[in-house]
Amino acid sequence: MLKLLIVKTSSLGDVIHNLPIIHDIRTQYPNAEIDWVVEESFADIPKLHPGVNRVIPVALRRWRKAIFNQNTWAEIKAAKRSISQHSYDVILDTQGLIKSGLITAMSHGHKHGFDKNSAREPLASHFYNTSHPVTRNQHAVARIRTLAALTFDYSIPTDLPNYGIAASAQADINLTSPYVVGLHGTSRDSKLWPVAHWIQLGTELAKLNLQLVLPWASAAEHQRAQQIAGALHNAHVLPKQRIAQLATIISQAQAAVGVDTGLSHLSVALSIPTVAIYTDTNPALTGVYAGAHAPAINLGNINQTPTHAQVIDALKNIL
Repeated sequence: MLKLLIVKTSSLGDVIHNLPIIHDIRTQYPNAEIDWVVEESFADIPKLHPGVNRVIPVALRRWRKAIFNQNTWAEIKAAKRSISQHSYDVILDTQGLIKSGLITAMSHGHKHGFDKNSAREPLASHFYNTSHPVTRNQHAVARIRTLAALTFDYSIPTDLPNYGIAASAQADINLTSPYVVGLHGTSRDSKLWPVAHWIQLGTELAKLNLQLVLPWASAAEHQRAQQIAGALHNAHVLPKQRIAQLATIISQAQAAVGVDTGLSHLSVALSIPTVAIYTDTNPALTGVYAGAHAPAINLGNINQTPTHAQVIDALKNIL
């Protein structure tokens, strides 16, 4: 039985891009025992996959902010014990950063990762026993699937990915009317879609007898959601939810429309038809990547904000 440790800590979209290799590897090794090291705030994602045995959370982001705190070092030592307590046949770092390389170095087993020309931070390749060349000018999902195939010496997959997750958490709200999830929050203001466009989208959804459901995570996102909902009679602002709860809400939607945010990738992974909006980044390498069971459309590019009409047309095409 293959015993595997995957190191992929963050961010949310990157963690979701990593999911298809669980299915790929288990196709070759049906009895594989797979553990996964992930940032604590994204631990809900691998927990949604039945093919992951043990999720090992780390808190690199939080630890960096309190590096001289005694509790921080106690947590670091506990995480190191969790990572190093088992011996693995393979440790696979799919992140290719120095921080993920350091985590990989804590583990016991043969270590694999990107070579110096393929890793996002070339120095990370020095932490591996075996490093692999993977073309950089392809989507992140394809890159990670290629790395896994090279690690385990099977043919590089060419089919659509199987993300393999299913939502199971109980959400804090019961939505009875058919709805589209509007994923309006993102990490940078330059990635936002204008509020007026969201209102136009909601207006068109009303003609289709669909609600617009608006999640949020920060005070600014809550204010924006309320602004959008205040101009519509068919919009609903959710109470604050954990990722696992949001996954349940997204999984019951007719479709999702989202900006460049990890939740748009989560929608795709949950096999929900998705339209993703890009205004400040190129979706070719990290845009939403359709799985085997539902369509996904990327619109926009750097300095190319999609109109509300383009988004509505795309949404009608996939509904």
